[in-house]
Amino acid sequence: MEVIYKRCCGLDVHKEIVVACLLVREGGKVLKEIRTFLTMTVDLVVLHGWLKAHQVTHVAMESTGIYWRPVFNLLEEDSKILLVNAAHIKRVPGRKTDVKDCGWIADLLSLDC
Repeated sequence: MEVIYKRCCGLDVHKEIVVACLLVREGGKVLKEIRTFLTMTVDLVVLHGWLKAHQVTHVAMESTGIYWRPVFNLLEEDSKILLVNAAHIKRVPGRKTDVKDCGWIADLLSLDC
């Protein structure tokens, strides 16, 4: 599989938290960092600053309901945002966790699958 986005992030968005997986691929090395943010505006601004500091170009987010809207509105200025349907990116059967989900979303976004 070919890497198409070298600096991207996968987000699993919930009512009270956003779990983010930053994925940076450069020079054969992969930086993968996972952080959890609250959904209050001040915390989303910190998320935005974190992504901007790492020069993230593309963000994919999975969300239920309307919780994705504030995140989308804040990040759309500096990154290409993709809102993905959870049914389309289901992982192989296993225990579901927010950390696994955001990492899987970041992996799918970065690679030409």
